[in-house]
Amino acid sequence: MQIETLVLGPLATNCYIVADPKTGDSCVIDPGADPNRIKDLLRKKGLAPKFVIITHGHGDHIGANTALGLPVYIHRLDADFLTDPGKNLSRMFMLGITSPKAAKILADGDVIPLGGIKLKILHTPGHSPGSISVAADGVIFTGDALFAGSIGRTDFEYGDESQLIQSIHDKLLTYSDDTVIYPGHGPSSTIGVERATNPFLT
Repeated sequence: MQIETLVLGPLATNCYIVADPKTGDSCVIDPGADPNRIKDLLRKKGLAPKFVIITHGHGDHIGANTALGLPVYIHRLDADFLTDPGKNLSRMFMLGITSPKAAKILADGDVIPLGGIKLKILHTPGHSPGSISVAADGVIFTGDALFAGSIGRTDFEYGDESQLIQSIHDKLLTYSDDTVIYPGHGPSSTIGVERATNPFLT
């Protein structure tokens, strides 16, 4: 599995490109901004993007959806965030970000094929109702659920801190300590490090 990372937009959102190096099939996780940078990287790496996966519907994670022109996959509970700048919080920053509607509605336990890779959808609500994490071989893309040394904000509308912590315990900490996490902001970490040192979890 090939993983490429771009840090995009004013809120430094991590955008991940996940690819099967044998086939070149790829997906883009959380294209928050700067679509030309995403397209340039895909072209330079010779990758063929098939779809976008959105870990949650906030504006800093969906801003390049329209320009990329790819099918958008998102959990049903955040699907209306795509077209509502109030719900996706972009109106708060005077941006009014919108996205095409969902092409595919995701649910907990779904397995999405990508070449020879299988992407498993984990519903991890709390930061938003439809927040998901995406697990693959030895890695989890945690969106704004779990960060290195922290967890996602829950002070926005639709946030729920107790639900988020429960999601992390039930869905993420069940993975082995050597599982690498790729969060929506900031550096990567591992499940083991977060289990042992994250102040929100210990």
